[in-house]
Amino acid sequence: MTRLLSRAEVAAKIARDVPEGAVVNLGIGAPTLIAGFIPSDREVVLHTENGMLGMGPEPLSDLIDPDLINAGKQPVTERPGAAYFHHADSFAMMRGGHLDLCVLGAFQVSEHGDLANWSTGESGSVPAVGGAMDLARGAKKVYVMTDLFTKSGEPKLVASCTYPLTAARCVERVYTDHAVFDVTAVGFRIRETFGGVTVSDLEDRTGLTLHD
Repeated sequence: MTRLLSRAEVAAKIARDVPEGAVVNLGIGAPTLIAGFIPSDREVVLHTENGMLGMGPEPLSDLIDPDLINAGKQPVTERPGAAYFHHADSFAMMRGGHLDLCVLGAFQVSEHGDLANWSTGESGSVPAVGGAMDLARGAKKVYVMTDLFTKSGEPKLVASCTYPLTAARCVERVYTDHAVFDVTAVGFRIRETFGGVTVSDLEDRTGLTLHD
């Protein structure tokens, strides 16, 4: 039986790949789980666009400080040396190329590395830009954390995005419940698959030519 990774397992895998000394922004939603899996012996500085450096993982329920939240309004902790600053200064860090890495969610990622994650373009849908455009263009590296397929079975990895773009040619790597993909000059290259999933399986379901 195929066993896909849970979101927590995907988050743990990303956390292990974050390099020592990196300054990292975790996007709203699933990427915030990564904070709980950063190895305690690794110096990683987490940034949140509402104005904090040195963010820690989610606190225990009896230790929540209502004034200490991330950009998604979730309670967080602070690591030693944490700093707080104005929202505008936080965006200056993002736009100025001071972040080594950001991890974002996605509706679609194209084989060229284009990212669509702020709107489906559907009538009545509520767009959610936030800081995604600033992060996608300002961070030195952009990773995506997402399920490979929508609830209706549509692939999120596509030849070309059909949703409004957040940024073009910005994504370097995509972590999913089925596999991890690198974006290359010739399309998606599979770094690793999970639970017995094969390249052929993924090509059949996505309609893409994948490289291993």
